[in-house]
Amino acid sequence: MAPTAANSLKPVQELVEDGVVPEKYIQQFEDDSQVGDSPLPFMDGPTIDFSLLLSSNQEELAKLRNALSSWGCFQLVNHGMTIELLDEVREMSKQFFKLPLDEKEKYSSVGDSLEGYGNDNVIRQGNFNWNDKLHLQVYPEHKRQLQYWPHIPQHFSTTLDEYSVKTKEVSETLLKAMSRSLNLEENRFFELWGDDKEDIIHARFNFYPRCPSAKQVVGLKAHTDGSAITVLLQDKEVEGLQVLKDAQWFRVPIIPQALVIHVADQLEIASNGIFKSPVHKVVINPQCDRISIAMLPIPNSEKEIGPLKELITKERPQLFKRLNNYGHVYFKYMATMERQIDAVRINY
Repeated sequence: MAPTAANSLKPVQELVEDGVVPEKYIQQFEDDSQVGDSPLPFMDGPTIDFSLLLSSNQEELAKLRNALSSWGCFQLVNHGMTIELLDEVREMSKQFFKLPLDEKEKYSSVGDSLEGYGNDNVIRQGNFNWNDKLHLQVYPEHKRQLQYWPHIPQHFSTTLDEYSVKTKEVSETLLKAMSRSLNLEENRFFELWGDDKEDIIHARFNFYPRCPSAKQVVGLKAHTDGSAITVLLQDKEVEGLQVLKDAQWFRVPIIPQALVIHVADQLEIASNGIFKSPVHKVVINPQCDRISIAMLPIPNSEKEIGPLKELITKERPQLFKRLNNYGHVYFKYMATMERQIDAVRINY
């Protein structure tokens, strides 16, 4: 079984029923970090209190800057979303992926579209990831392709609407707090993203089926994200996310009421490398399925992205080129590079 395009593959969820791992999914690893119950240490990065960021608490801003410049990610609590809403988002994700295949295929991706249901449509470094996905653009609202929005479960659209509004509010506040943590005017990062009418946010619902041969596959190979930030809602019960720091993999613990926030490539560029876009991956559990929901605020492709002039100094010269549409670079090198941001890095 060796297809050339990911969207021509049988859904991974169906492969579980077959009991066979096709060759195109088999990975070669140098360590045991891909095993879901591995003995790797948990990351000890800080938990950030969103309510303190709202009050411009200086101690919390310092914690935020430290988290973003060392780990590139953190767990966000007291963000204003109820545990009931988070659980509803998790549950509707599980319900969608439990639907019969013919029902899910009504929302299948068409051609090269990112949106819709299916497999990853890019091969990473020669092999496929062990996951299925549902990818939707939620903002701007007038660009939603509703043919990809599931009608079942019935509350899917209303729940995603509510969650998207909350995520947008959290993202805006975080970007402003990130600016303040560097002693910048608070809109400096936010204004790179867009405006209220053209803010771009994508939602990606991930399903990582169990695999008895978990040591042979990976849910998502090591990568960074191409957005500004990533707002991730983890599975409440099944662990799987790992982050690379100082050449060591760390497990990201489950905090049911928390959101995991990642710096992504475009914020690393804008911060002139002060904030780090972390390399991360998802490992597979041999007994349990896992879901996650990633919300991706993406800068407008027509806006030029580059290091903010206030962050370029003699001690820290400009580290990245200025460019429009980083997404083009990101997808161009996705199949061959672990860190696509290196394609726009200035080497002195």
